[in-house]
Amino acid sequence: MTAWYVLVEEDTRETKYAEGTELKLHRWKLVATRSVGSTEEEAAAAAERLALEHVPAVIVRHARPGDQPAREAYLTPDGTWVVSVRQRGREAHVRVSIAQLMHTRTEHEAPPPSWREKLREAF
Repeated sequence: MTAWYVLVEEDTRETKYAEGTELKLHRWKLVATRSVGSTEEEAAAAAERLALEHVPAVIVRHARPGDQPAREAYLTPDGTWVVSVRQRGREAHVRVSIAQLMHTRTEHEAPPPSWREKLREAF
């Protein structure tokens, strides 16, 4: 049996400067994965809750106790939530989707090279 997960992605922005021009680079970053149960319906309900409650890091960093940011949440036909969160002139975007865990592999490191191999590489 495969497990269902809710995936939360945030649109991260990095500002770079090239030849006197300011470039704002956007990239989606996976910020959270939550195991939510064994059925698609449970996962969809959890995704909706997260879409309506998750506050992106860029907003949290500047929030004060009791703040409630503005939020617009859109449900796409494929079941993905796209959310816009705004507060004090800052805006962030979040994507919340459901997925099944189909494969997992643990990290395996190769053994360190022996002194003979290190010597061979040197020459």
